[in-house]
Amino acid sequence: QVQVVESGGGLVQAGGSLRLSCVASGSIFSINDMGWYRQAPGKQRELVAAITSGGSTNYADSVKGRFTISRDNTKNTVYLQMNSLKPEDTAVYYCNVDLTHRNYVRMNYWGKGTLVTVSS
Repeated sequence: QVQVVESGGGLVQAGGSLRLSCVASGSIFSINDMGWYRQAPGKQRELVAAITSGGSTNYADSVKGRFTISRDNTKNTVYLQMNSLKPEDTAVYYCNVDLTHRNYVRMNYWGKGTLVTVSS
């Protein structure tokens, strides 16, 4: 009933930029927190950045000052602007959405991920 779809990944050289987008659609009453996570090969999934419905944000120390998370509540969309990319940012990036359905049930959803590759 809910789809979460990421886009914007790709191959970029170190120092470059990418902008990821994530759209949630379906039976949605309201969206609470939205976030971006990433998982590099052989590593655990980790939080990159998150944003509340009120616009409060938090970031992993490794991306502070380089990445910016934002959201458009009218479009049920969250963005991740990634600047000054480093090879260690290479990972599959996943969108996470915490939302309330129209029947007032609250649930959490993951997208399928988008691959970001940063070459040195």
